[in-house]
Amino acid sequence: MSSLPPSSRRRFLAQVGWGAGALAGAAWGLHGGRRARADAGSRATAFDPDVEVSLKATPSKARMLPGDPTDVWTFQGRVVRGDPRTLEHIPSGALGPTFRVRTGQRVRVVLSSDVGEETIVHWHGLHVPWAADGHPSQAIAGGGQYVYEFEVKGPAGTYWYHAHPDRRTGEQVYRGLAGLFIVDDPRESIAELPAGAFDIPLIVQDRRFDARNQLVYLTSPMERMTGFLGDRIVVNGEADFRLRVARRPYRFRVLNGSNSRIYRLAWADGAPITVIGTDGGLLETPVRKPYVMLAPAERIELWVDFGERPVGSETSLVSQPFDATTPMATGGVPQGPPLTIMRVSVDRPSADRTPLPARLRSITRYRSTEAINADNPRKIVATMQHMGFAINGRTFEMNGVAPDEHVKMGTMEAWEFDNAASAGGRGMGMGMMGMAPMPHPFHVHTGQFQVVRRDGVTHAGYVDEGWKDTVLVMPGEKATILMRFLDYPGTYLYHCHNLEHEDAGMMRNFRIDR
Repeated sequence: MSSLPPSSRRRFLAQVGWGAGALAGAAWGLHGGRRARADAGSRATAFDPDVEVSLKATPSKARMLPGDPTDVWTFQGRVVRGDPRTLEHIPSGALGPTFRVRTGQRVRVVLSSDVGEETIVHWHGLHVPWAADGHPSQAIAGGGQYVYEFEVKGPAGTYWYHAHPDRRTGEQVYRGLAGLFIVDDPRESIAELPAGAFDIPLIVQDRRFDARNQLVYLTSPMERMTGFLGDRIVVNGEADFRLRVARRPYRFRVLNGSNSRIYRLAWADGAPITVIGTDGGLLETPVRKPYVMLAPAERIELWVDFGERPVGSETSLVSQPFDATTPMATGGVPQGPPLTIMRVSVDRPSADRTPLPARLRSITRYRSTEAINADNPRKIVATMQHMGFAINGRTFEMNGVAPDEHVKMGTMEAWEFDNAASAGGRGMGMGMMGMAPMPHPFHVHTGQFQVVRRDGVTHAGYVDEGWKDTVLVMPGEKATILMRFLDYPGTYLYHCHNLEHEDAGMMRNFRIDR
């Protein structure tokens, strides 16, 4: 596996534009074996964490299939300070530990690495200062450290963390450098949702293995264009995953942790799928759908009641077939055919018959008229350039921020993600290497937004009623979001979360100015 050159260890403090006094009180960083700090605490006092975690990216072995163990890269975590229950380890060993923290906690994470190439961690969906966001310019090499310090803000919900270096995100996440970051809030208890052993995280990924159970990644140039597609579904790092449950309600927290595969989630027996939360936490009220579209990086929370099923019965969570138009990548199952995600067996009785809550929480609804650009939304157009993917005709530049990529702190903006030009081969897609139009899940760093409009919709399985940080835009579609840029100035990222597209340059910086 090739290593990144030292040149990617570039800083962009000057770009952020803070004076020396502000930098001394807010954020500073050093690399190359020295300590780097991302201090989100008060500028007047030292950061005093409630929880401190040592997190190391390291080679390891995992039990993903019967037989030989699989070589992976994973995060090994240790609670240095605070509640030892902050980290919950995945039994397979194929992924990093699950963080479990509370709203308002102050968190310090000390990242180190010995995977042989540069890496950095992005706290996906969390509202954190730019220095704690995991920009590729902050990547560390072996022997280095990066210290994240931030307060857990925003709502309770199912977030995640993953590697985010320049041009290497896809392979590092594929090999295991990812995990869940669950935020709890005592105020959620009023909904009386399933908790403890009945609150189950499910990380869904597709993988490809050779005859010795070793991971196979990107075997052709076409796969780099389409995005990696595997031929085996793994859940929580285990292939052929089976979950054994009692006759009672459960809360499933589902992350699509795949590099590029989209799932059309449904129950095999045709029962409706009951959604109680999205990327940024609970909805106001439950939503029932025949199926749910779940793109890479998106999360969905489900209420599943097995109380009506007899002991000994089985069902499956599946991905229904859909038209993705994307060509098959060499060696993998193409985008869109039917797949079994996991099997569920009801194996024991339970007296718990807690009903589905009619109301989950309150959400402040944004109005389009609040946006400073309500009459002229910021256009984010998927394009193809120089045989690769781009945004508005531009590819990623480590320190590049175009004049039209600045926003004002404290304002709300409307952003329109446009994949309509790719339909029918216009703008991008057909005509370039014979490529068909492709889906793009767009992700914006630094917090959550609301989807307020879709045009050209081709699927009924979108759940836009809650907070989101990633929005799937299929070929021929447009999606308009409203996002408020709150209290942290600095340079953040927006990009396609098809990780091969991101690594190929379909990512840009945007700057939040004071």
